[in-house]
Amino acid sequence: MVTISSSAVDEFKSGLRGQLLLPDTPGFDTARSIWNAMIDRSPAMILRCAGVADVRRGVAFARDNGLPLAIRGGGHNIGGSAVCDDGLVLDLSTMKSVRIDPQARRAYVEPGATLHDLDHEAQAFGLATPLGINSTTGVAGLTLGGGFGWLSRRYGMTIDNLVAADIVTADGELRRLSATSHDDLFWAIRGGGGNFGVVTLFEFALHEVGPLVYGGLVVLPLADAKEALIKYRDAVPAMPDELAVWAVARLAPPLPFLPPDVHGQPVLVFAMCYNGPVEKGPAAVEAVRGFGKPLGAHLGPMPYEVWQQAFDPLLTPGARNYWKSHNLATIDDGLIDALIRAIDTLPSAQCEIFFGLIGAQTQRVAVDATAYPSRETQYAMNVHGRWDDARDDERCVKWARDFFDASRPFALGSVYVNFMTQEEGGRIADAYGPNYERLVAVKNRYDPRNLFRHNQNIRPTA
Repeated sequence: MVTISSSAVDEFKSGLRGQLLLPDTPGFDTARSIWNAMIDRSPAMILRCAGVADVRRGVAFARDNGLPLAIRGGGHNIGGSAVCDDGLVLDLSTMKSVRIDPQARRAYVEPGATLHDLDHEAQAFGLATPLGINSTTGVAGLTLGGGFGWLSRRYGMTIDNLVAADIVTADGELRRLSATSHDDLFWAIRGGGGNFGVVTLFEFALHEVGPLVYGGLVVLPLADAKEALIKYRDAVPAMPDELAVWAVARLAPPLPFLPPDVHGQPVLVFAMCYNGPVEKGPAAVEAVRGFGKPLGAHLGPMPYEVWQQAFDPLLTPGARNYWKSHNLATIDDGLIDALIRAIDTLPSAQCEIFFGLIGAQTQRVAVDATAYPSRETQYAMNVHGRWDDARDDERCVKWARDFFDASRPFALGSVYVNFMTQEEGGRIADAYGPNYERLVAVKNRYDPRNLFRHNQNIRPTA
């Protein structure tokens, strides 16, 4: 543990525009809490940055004093990269400006913005860029790991829509990154996570979306799951890019369109969004109704911004969360059998397993075009353990690990870095595959002492 003198802290504080929180500052415990309640860390100080000058000063202070450094955007990372023990947290959550240029179809986004912040501003002009499915997630972390959601089959990964970025690197310099400026670093941040610095501004390309999309949920009994998932798998190759259909196995939440006796029962849910012309929506999703005999369905036109928030009630902060994930090329029959067994033994009403369908445009980008390499992935499968009581940790974690192990023979061997927990450092090379050595070379150039290591770390060899 590094000891910093009070005079050094005072000098640091005097040059800040933002707020420096110490352990005895009122509100410190709240400030160190993040989305995943399993993560309980105690930093030495938290700097709520007011702008780029604070970011640069914070990076320099941590570097020069040998302090562990964590970067917080939305605080949503499953592994808890937003907070560290005995170090400095750069909290960017107050840097959340979003500016839209509707003529150029560009969004300029600060790192504290959430998906909802960006969606809300862009939808005022009927525009959007591919983002995740939980609107409270931070734009920064989602983007740096790759990013995908309902629009990705049509418009690609979030990083495929990143045009430029500003970043503060370990030397404290502010650099503008694009295809023509520091292109090696621009390549690396598109999937390489927070390994290379603190991004202080993202510039995204926007697309015409909405304001209405067509979508919703179709809920089937778990007894229909095998037949339904086979039909789903077989239907995917013919699905238009405008249609994303995700499959979720869990206990039925108390949705108003489901009969009360279904609530709490094991079900298979197909969640879908069609972002083409709304009038074509019913025909586009009709096949999904035929995957089984629905217990209930809720489909229709809705504002895209509303759909982006639809799953927020299931993902509120404060619960304990543990994930295990595989990338898949297909949903094998053996995997379906293992899934059904796992859902029959759910340890918590909040646990679920989902298959996030991507493919389409995400697969048309070269493996080496960005640091994110998993372009063969058709489905990102996530085992989402979620519960409230710490006494349930052992059995809920075991359930997630057991299904992860059972599903391994049917997986590609790669993994989406944003779904990795803090214990999975051994899978970093799997996450980056053929791009790993190139990422190490960029790390060697810009962060040879590994200042930015509180993440799914790409270790320098320099």
